[in-house]
Amino acid sequence: MQNRRALRPALIGILLLGLLGYGITPSTAATTATISVSTALQQQNGSVATVEGYVVGQPTATNTVVRSNFPGDTALALADSSSQTSTSSMLYVQITSAFRAQYGLMTNPGLLGTKITVTGTLTAYFSHGGLKDPTAFTGGGGTDPGDPGDPGDYYATAAGKTGAALKAALHTIISNQTKLTYDQVWNALKDTDQDPANTNNVILLYSGRSQSKSTNGGDPNDWNREHVWAKSHGDFGTTTGPGTDVHHLRPEDVSVNAARGNLDFDNGGTAVSECPGCTADSDSFEPRAAVRGDVARMILYMAVRYEGDDGFANLEPNDSVNNGTAPYIGRLSVLKAWSAADPPDAFEKRRNQVIFDTWQHNRNPFIDHPEWVSSIWP
Repeated sequence: MQNRRALRPALIGILLLGLLGYGITPSTAATTATISVSTALQQQNGSVATVEGYVVGQPTATNTVVRSNFPGDTALALADSSSQTSTSSMLYVQITSAFRAQYGLMTNPGLLGTKITVTGTLTAYFSHGGLKDPTAFTGGGGTDPGDPGDPGDYYATAAGKTGAALKAALHTIISNQTKLTYDQVWNALKDTDQDPANTNNVILLYSGRSQSKSTNGGDPNDWNREHVWAKSHGDFGTTTGPGTDVHHLRPEDVSVNAARGNLDFDNGGTAVSECPGCTADSDSFEPRAAVRGDVARMILYMAVRYEGDDGFANLEPNDSVNNGTAPYIGRLSVLKAWSAADPPDAFEKRRNQVIFDTWQHNRNPFIDHPEWVSSIWP
């Protein structure tokens, strides 16, 4: 027994030398389980972990992540989806000098939207949930298959801008579009608002009903073309331009469309027939909760796209109702709250992408960047 005990330290020493000979230290010999970004944000306790996520930009401040014109190679933000825009759901990752040439975003902007894994210490960075002192990075290939994407350079000229300057830059960007006729809108809506569960149907905006694409028209229970920015608010009718812009035209039941009429948007009212969750009163309409953010972002798109420099009225949201035929729609404070409470979902993102790829070749910036709502309308 004594001889065996005497051999144990020698055997342990031989094993340690063997590990060191292969470049393995006792602390790294065990593998670290890979965790998600959401889990990493809950475990800011100084432990070492390997985190997997999609690169969504570069943090420059506690609540700011940029997606273009990256100022350096020292940090990146990870999220569980490449379409994530809320900084509260992002992990801020420090990039030390050993990894900047391969994982710094100024040097490698193509990393945006790709999946990587990082091993490091779970601790605050930029006074935000983070990962510091990384020891390993892997990946950098393969985008999130569930996200249609946001062209990295589409908003390049808007980068770093806020307020009126941001609005002006976005106006210039999104005004570069293909304009449709009012007849073309029928086929566009059959594409943009297609039911993901039944490609023969469209989803009606306010009522949420899935209905055959072929039942478009003007008869009872048909669906027709709803102008979310009511066409009388600015008197643009159905002429090519704001009257045919599919970023705010949606399929809707004929009678529900009539019930909305040209009402402004606000909270409250009584139930609307054939429109579960919708309410209306004498001066306003409230859609179902699942699309209130969609409605808000369509209205704000119109306010940025149509600034009075193309022969049409300068469309603007205000904090009123009963706007009548003036080129205004309210209530702005409510629309902002709706946008924050109902962020863009997969249906809305797909719709934005289809319009960009196939129909108008421009985008709704508030779907890609909901945070710009409060920048332009604080």
